[in-house]
Amino acid sequence: MIDPRRLRILRAVADHRTVTAAASALYLTPSAVSQQLNALEQETGHALLIRSGKGVRLTAAGEILLAHTHAVLAQLERAEAELAAYAGGAAGEVTVAAFATGIAEVVAPAIGRLTTEHPDIRVRVRDAEGDESLPLVLDGEADLAVAVEYRGAPREDDQRLARVPLYAEPFDAVLHVDHPLGRGGRVGLAELADSDWIGPYPGNPCHDMVLLACELAGFQPRLVHSSDDFRAVVALAGAGAGVALVPRSALCGMELKDVVVRPVTGPAATRRVFAAVRRGAELHPLIRPVLDALAGSAGGLSTD
Repeated sequence: MIDPRRLRILRAVADHRTVTAAASALYLTPSAVSQQLNALEQETGHALLIRSGKGVRLTAAGEILLAHTHAVLAQLERAEAELAAYAGGAAGEVTVAAFATGIAEVVAPAIGRLTTEHPDIRVRVRDAEGDESLPLVLDGEADLAVAVEYRGAPREDDQRLARVPLYAEPFDAVLHVDHPLGRGGRVGLAELADSDWIGPYPGNPCHDMVLLACELAGFQPRLVHSSDDFRAVVALAGAGAGVALVPRSALCGMELKDVVVRPVTGPAATRRVFAAVRRGAELHPLIRPVLDALAGSAGGLSTD
């Protein structure tokens, strides 16, 4: 009989690619993880991992077992959800990991809704960049993620996660008030090819979105200044340090001093935001109301 706890360890190792990283995510020692994996190999009668100096990868048998692992763990999540519903209810804490704008635009309003409609559900918020929240959910450190599509993100048909689309928004061009293109209407990205640029650091999902939009417009942006804080990006644009693309919702309520904001024509970056939970947990009586509240808060944000 295969121990489901060992299946969780197998999935963590597959996700993190090293025993050490998986052990850290699971709050175990590397030796404990290795012992559990050895026991799982004995239970199945197959070698599941190929170990190398750079990490581990699954054997063909390991890949087969991993596919079943996703289904087994999702079914266990469903079982927990049904038992919680049978026990009577929606009372407890839900941890939500979300990026800063997502917290301001959808999570905070959702908490306001839940306070009125489900006062026994407590939401604990954890600030995490758009590419950091999904691993937190998969590792069990968060119950729900508000994330953005990014290069390398789990696909919509990923068997580990259930997703709910929230909103899509364009990136707008932010220019110094005296920029030659600041007086018109829409701006073509190709017209900004010779400008200095301000943008997020590599690794931030918005960095990839900006690069892709510029590549589609036929150029590679000359990124001179970097910050993951959009207020800092706008301030630098206001100082004449360069031009930037900023998600529209990130500009809401911001002091736009010495800058103009212009929509972009042609191939433009779009930020697609979704909520995600471990597959099978989407019907949990604590999580379902939070998902519904997030969807309600995001209802008027899509401008794609």
